[in-house]
Amino acid sequence: MSDNTRWGADLRLLDNLLRQNDLDVGEDLFVTERLETGQIDLETVVADDNLKQALLLRFLTRRGELEPLGHPTYGSRLFDLLGERNTLANRNRAKLYVLEALAMEPRVAEVLRVTVETNRAEPTQIDISVSLRPIYADTVLNLVFPFFLE
Repeated sequence: MSDNTRWGADLRLLDNLLRQNDLDVGEDLFVTERLETGQIDLETVVADDNLKQALLLRFLTRRGELEPLGHPTYGSRLFDLLGERNTLANRNRAKLYVLEALAMEPRVAEVLRVTVETNRAEPTQIDISVSLRPIYADTVLNLVFPFFLE
């Protein structure tokens, strides 16, 4: 089974999967030009990048925000930490919120590790590292993303 059929394909909504805060309001679709025809298409993500984007979008969406669309549990509670201080208790809350969100993602078979650490260069930023085993996969997927408390 190919990675495309395992996890599907989706439109690219995040420019840089390592830096999710590159998502700018009003610029949420990306295009690519076909070399052979010069036509413009919407850019897609497949395989690991599709799953990474799906997870980041889940983390970036406030839980309950999509309830009017029929998805009341989609999202995460990470936004509850905005304005909070970077303390051990709040980093532990961030870990809990990430684990809750991962438990709701049907493409995650097993969460192996979640760590939340203070970014040394930016004290209001926490770096969240996730290692998981996706469904239909033998390899571990690793994802690191920043979350800004301010």
